[in-house]
Amino acid sequence: MEYADIAAREAGVRLVDVGPGHATTALTVTDKHLNGHGICHGGYVFLLADAAFGYACNSFGVSTVAAGADVTFLRPGAAGDELVAEARHLGGAGRSGLYDVTVRAGDAVVAEFRGRSRTVPGLAAPPPPPA
Repeated sequence: MEYADIAAREAGVRLVDVGPGHATTALTVTDKHLNGHGICHGGYVFLLADAAFGYACNSFGVSTVAAGADVTFLRPGAAGDELVAEARHLGGAGRSGLYDVTVRAGDAVVAEFRGRSRTVPGLAAPPPPPA
């Protein structure tokens, strides 16, 4: 899945860790990530959190997609910051799941993201990387 996630990779998102029900991603904020105020664009913060959410959702071996998500921005990210998103599965019922993702710069919480997932058993798995 990491190989097939071109959007996250092109933005500079890195997969740090993944296991059943959890995942961690990271992004070093560069000038290309800054908005007109000179802080990390919220879209990149959302993308980082969404990537961690996606990896965590799919960590159980069944194709899963987002059904919805919300983000609350608590503080800005600055150029040079290493943003780290930690996703964790909170629970679910049937094909629906609930995940929280915390995005940090060091010890400071930058954003909180809550994602809702839906398993799609018939959806093809992402292609593997070339050998």
